[in-house]
This record gives sequence, C-alpha cells and structure tokens, in this order.
Amino acid sequence: MRVNADFNDRVLVRFDETDWVASPVPGVERKMLDRIGEEVARATSIVRFAPGSAFSPHTHDGGEEYLVLDGTFQDEDGDFPAGSYVRNPPTSSHRPAARDGATILVKLHQFALFDRTQVQIDSGTAEWQAVVTGVDALPLHADARETVIMERWSPGTARTLDASRGLEIFVIDGALTENGDTLGKWDWLRLPVGSQFQAEAGPEGARVWIKTGHLRHVTARAA
Repeated sequence: MRVNADFNDRVLVRFDETDWVASPVPGVERKMLDRIGEEVARATSIVRFAPGSAFSPHTHDGGEEYLVLDGTFQDEDGDFPAGSYVRNPPTSSHRPAARDGATILVKLHQFALFDRTQVQIDSGTAEWQAVVTGVDALPLHADARETVIMERWSPGTARTLDASRGLEIFVIDGALTENGDTLGKWDWLRLPVGSQFQAEAGPEGARVWIKTGHLRHVTARAA
C-alpha cells in the first residue's frame, strides 16, 4: 500500500475530509496520512481507540513516535493524557491500550536503527519557552537527523520556519494559513526538501506540532 508516498510532493490532508479505516484490531480505526507498506509499514496516521481497546504486546523494530490528541493512552510505563509526546525507539516493546478511549497522531518505522532515545513529555505540565514575539515553544526531541517541537502561536502571528530539509506540521488546535490554504484542527501538512514555510495564525491562534530535517533521508527511496 502506498499513500502520499512521493516525498517530493507537497501534501495537505484535512481531518474532516478523510475517512476512518478499520484496523485489524477491534475498536481501532485510523486515518492514513502517508504510508508505504501493509500492516508493517512506514506510516503516519491518526489512530482512534475505542474505550477498552488494546494491542497485543509487540516490539517496534523501526521505532514509534506519537502525540496524544485526546483521551488517555496507556502502556506499562503509565498513563499518557492528551498533549503527551512519546518516542519508543527501535527494539522497544509495549502493550498499548486506551481504557477510556484515545486518539493519537502516530509515526511508525521512521527512526534511525541505532536510535535508542526514549522520550516521554507531557506538554500540559512541561515548561514552555518564549522564542519570538507571539510564539512559545516546547522542544520535544533533537538529533543530527531531525528536530521535533511544539509551538503556540498567538492570534495573527506570522511564522517563518526552515523547511529546506523538509517539514511536517500538524495543527493540534486553532488554525493557520499557509500558501493560501487554511489548516484547522488535526489537519496535517508535509512539505518536501527544498521548501519554504511561511504561515500566519488564525484569529484564535494555533498550537502546532512540527517536525523538520527528517525528509532528506527518505525522498529518493520513497519516491
């Protein structure tokens, strides 16, 4: 299966215009943002867990990265409420569940195989930093391959970001306008290597998840 698999393309996926697709696990549905492969795949998805749903124990050969959008996600390490960001590196294993239901943004099989850094951050209790006027930031992860950050933009804030090595941005809440397109809650944008990113927050501001640098490692292979 190939979904938005040409990483030379600019891709915008609107949450409200995308259907839920059942997974092999009862009570678990997903909206596929990009995908290369079948059930074991390099994938970016929004996944919805019905109350009481769970996966069987499994190992992440290629790593797992997720952001909890609503509800509470659980595994052996504890509960992860909405706003939590987690990285489970290659060779890690767990049994994820959602006792009361949850929705997550998740990326699978996208780590460097030597990466062993585990990250667990609750953005609701973490300390944010003012970076420029109208922008607060919460660094989530950074290494030689990629940078992951969450930002809060005040209403009407103009924001320019380095997208030369590719960029993904996911709107957690609020709205922004980029290249003539308005992105609302849970919309996702992927810009290829060599892009420019200039956006403006909407009248209610925006809270966004941003990932940069990583697409230079996949463009030639996945196109």
